[in-house]
Amino acid sequence: MKTLLFATNNQHKLEEISAIAESEVRIISLREAGFEGEIPETSDTIAGNAIQKARFLHDRLGIPVFADDTGLEVEALDGAPGVYSARYAGPNATYDDNVNKLLNALENEGNRKARFVTVIALIEDSEAKLFEGIVNGTITREKRGSGGFGYDPVFLPDGHSLTYAEMSAEQKNSLSHRALATQKLVEYLKGLAAG
Repeated sequence: MKTLLFATNNQHKLEEISAIAESEVRIISLREAGFEGEIPETSDTIAGNAIQKARFLHDRLGIPVFADDTGLEVEALDGAPGVYSARYAGPNATYDDNVNKLLNALENEGNRKARFVTVIALIEDSEAKLFEGIVNGTITREKRGSGGFGYDPVFLPDGHSLTYAEMSAEQKNSLSHRALATQKLVEYLKGLAAG
């Protein structure tokens, strides 16, 4: 079974992606790889951040690594918070701080359309391969549910009556932006294994 390093310190993301990929790939954490410290994330695009994080670790550790970056893009806010989703309310913002700022920004807005975009960058040698997942939805007017993390309590995927935070982990993992990108990554790795 192939082993990949996932370039994240976010335990929620690690659990989510491990659950999606569990039977095909062994995913190890930064701690398991013996890496401590900050990973740069200074690109102004979601794909750029994913590539930057993966390349940084691949260059240092010399092992296959993938990194993801995710942004929530809100139509009425010209795509904000986008690449700045994790620090929308400031560099040390909590999930709640970010969600509250978003709800305030949309308080008198009728257009609630939004989309979650995840890009995964995989670097095994020198070239980066990208896998993208997009889920369209709307921003609710108040927080709903206690599961998930980040903007999950206010994101209602199109065609569903539950926010991400109201879904079970299994439900969310079957349709989320991160799940879509991860499934593309896993399909690619399966193809390599079969070849």
